[in-house]
Amino acid sequence: MPIRVQSDLPAKKILEDENIFIMDEKRAMQQDIRPLRIVILNLMPLKEDTEVQLLRSLSNTPLQVDITFLTTGSYVGKNTAASHLDQFYQTYDDIKNKKFDGLIITGAPVEQMEFEEVNYWNELIDIMDWSKRNVTSTLHICWGAQAGLYHHFGIRKMPLDQKMFGVFPHKVLNRKEPFVRGFDDVFYAPHSRHTTVSKDDIVNNPNLTVLAESDEAGVFITIADEGRQIFVMGHPEYDRITLDKEYKRDKDKGLDIQLPKNYYPNDNDENRPNLIWRAHANAMYTNWLNYYVYQVTPYEL
Repeated sequence: MPIRVQSDLPAKKILEDENIFIMDEKRAMQQDIRPLRIVILNLMPLKEDTEVQLLRSLSNTPLQVDITFLTTGSYVGKNTAASHLDQFYQTYDDIKNKKFDGLIITGAPVEQMEFEEVNYWNELIDIMDWSKRNVTSTLHICWGAQAGLYHHFGIRKMPLDQKMFGVFPHKVLNRKEPFVRGFDDVFYAPHSRHTTVSKDDIVNNPNLTVLAESDEAGVFITIADEGRQIFVMGHPEYDRITLDKEYKRDKDKGLDIQLPKNYYPNDNDENRPNLIWRAHANAMYTNWLNYYVYQVTPYEL
């Protein structure tokens, strides 16, 4: 898929080295088509890692996609260089009068705080409300999914006794929805979170439909408003070594961190993790772009 990004975005070189087709602005202007306009609200602390992960996940369709990266104006994190944010990111004030085909709201490491305690919560509310009028489909990931379910449907998150950490099997519950088209009966996805939401709260809401769940990790995919809002509780976009980095970081800090489940061969953290979720992650993002963005978005935004 030709993803259109700024020519000097560091993620572009990384993905090109993986033989993923990334189109810069100059070449994109020579194609007489309207690209899909996707805005990514990147709330993760290591923004460059998340850029690579999401662009890789969006790279498996022939559609041309024009990517805009969004960060919060009310809070500036310390883990990404200000020069990178200034060069490659916009804020809500920059885009609030524009329309987009799709929006991705990422996870964030703030899940153990109450939503209203998060520094940028009011700004996120503005973005989520704006998305209902100005975006064809919004894909919420992990904490972003919990935030969306809370704001739009009043569903609260709950603390877990132990961190949900590892790669878990999931089963498809509703094959009629194109979002899970091509999925096997059982598929895997990574999770890394301290909170969850109640399946009963989701099932009892007539506006929400559960598409996939895990016996251990709980509800995984929920859809609303015919796909205008989609909520994914895990991190299917994660790299092979993302959980490895998280585990060894916390282990080195002396934190009480459990070995990620179903991740290291023989549960030995010296072994290279097996990548067993990438195919379904690719299918998920491709289905979202095709069936919930491209097929229903107007030609003239």
